[in-house]
Amino acid sequence: MKGTLKAGATAGLKTTWTLGKVIFPVTLIVSLLQHTPVMDWLIKLITPAMKIFGLSGEAAIPLVLGNMLNLYAGIAGILTLDLTVKEVFILAVMLSFCHNLIIESTVASRVGIKIWLILLVRIGLAVFSAFIINLVWHGGQDAAKYGLISAKSTAPSGWLDITLEAVTKAGLGVLQLAAIVIPLMIIIQYMRDLGWLHTFSKWFAPLTRMLGMKENTSMTMVAGLTIGLAYGAGVMIKAVEEDGVSKRDVTLAFIFLVACHAVVEDTLVFIPLGIPVWPLLLIRLVTAVLLTIAISRFWRKPGYSVRRKEALYES
Repeated sequence: MKGTLKAGATAGLKTTWTLGKVIFPVTLIVSLLQHTPVMDWLIKLITPAMKIFGLSGEAAIPLVLGNMLNLYAGIAGILTLDLTVKEVFILAVMLSFCHNLIIESTVASRVGIKIWLILLVRIGLAVFSAFIINLVWHGGQDAAKYGLISAKSTAPSGWLDITLEAVTKAGLGVLQLAAIVIPLMIIIQYMRDLGWLHTFSKWFAPLTRMLGMKENTSMTMVAGLTIGLAYGAGVMIKAVEEDGVSKRDVTLAFIFLVACHAVVEDTLVFIPLGIPVWPLLLIRLVTAVLLTIAISRFWRKPGYSVRRKEALYES
């Protein structure tokens, strides 16, 4: 038992160190950039494109905040604006697919996924979904009514306060990572040593097979669905190292989780915006399933064509 605890804790610390080296500096830099002209420049850059998605120009503010910082920053940006229900729903869908872009994409590269692929999928899903919703939905013109949370916060004054706030955010990000990843790694180690992980993989096998992946991607999928893309990457790193998860299956799992991760938290946070969240959840799930199945069918396993030809000759 002590050996299992030590092995799990060691794996958790190693993973925290690996991801912390990404999360701390990126969070620090982005938090500092928030108080420079960079944010305003990005907002002005994408403002003209907002009309394509049925959004007003000022809707660029939550999109930039959500992608440069995190989902909560994007929601806070929405709360400062007078928008229609339709506009808020479109923003919610876009931010669901595409948020915390810098950190989560950089973390993905540590698993072995190309950053350009993650950016392409996330930005592509956000843009395509917003365009389709604006095209087919002609209602939702009532003013959105916000509740439960407040957008007001005290802005730091002076660069000393700004730097302290940035360092605090970065430090808390790493601490939060450790608080999630280390216990999770210990639990996974116990499950592995007790043989539960194999049983769990069998339970999850029908879904992973449907998505074109092997059973050993089960823990990766569950971690991403429950605790998110960045924290779930810790499980992916360990899975690649110890469970023999192939690069193809890791890529497919990440593509699925790009569209649909932290489904409970990332759905519930939109409730205070006064929009229907069930359609939001359904859009994410259906998109993730269809996209992953399509890519897995197109991206056949190594040796597939050879085995198929051999089978044809034998028949």
